[in-house]
Amino acid sequence: MSTAIKGNNEMAIADDKSLDMMFRNARTHSAWLDKQVDDALLMRAFDLAKMGPTSANCSPMRVVFVKSKAAKEKLKPCLSEGNMEKTMAAPVTAIIAHDMEFYEKLPKLFPHTDARSWFAGNDAVIQTTAFRNGSLQGAYFMLAARALGLDCGPMSGFDNAKVDAAFFASTKIKSNFLCNLGYGDASKLFPRSPRFEFAEACRIE
Repeated sequence: MSTAIKGNNEMAIADDKSLDMMFRNARTHSAWLDKQVDDALLMRAFDLAKMGPTSANCSPMRVVFVKSKAAKEKLKPCLSEGNMEKTMAAPVTAIIAHDMEFYEKLPKLFPHTDARSWFAGNDAVIQTTAFRNGSLQGAYFMLAARALGLDCGPMSGFDNAKVDAAFFASTKIKSNFLCNLGYGDASKLFPRSPRFEFAEACRIE
């Protein structure tokens, strides 16, 4: 990946090659090359993703990387029929989840005030905060994975309750979405679907 360049404001900005890798040329993959993903690369992706902002640095995302044959067999019954083949073929499937007791870690993560008291006992705020910030972190993780050369296949189409029972039993962790990871087979991609123009989705006031 090319290094960042500087604009007129002297702030470092990503060059076009980097932006292409993470956004413009990146695609959602369903077919995978027979190439394994090193554990060290998954760790690097997490170490990048964890730097993205979350409210009160709550960092609720938890991830299980389903990689072994045994783990894949445990995940298989949780998948919808349409997602089964591509998920079993993926080198890794990340279960992106969030910890509903994230606030217990706030004395470490946000130590300069009693942030735990903002959440403890307030189920509605806990649920909203965990889901919103866990989803944000899941997006950060996908961008980090792309930046390190991996392809992503995020998806719903699975039974959350079954995943939670299989991978998060006796915890307060809840699954959000799945993301297949590896090196995609570009020859199997469909044409890119349209996107909105700025004026169709945004306004400046």
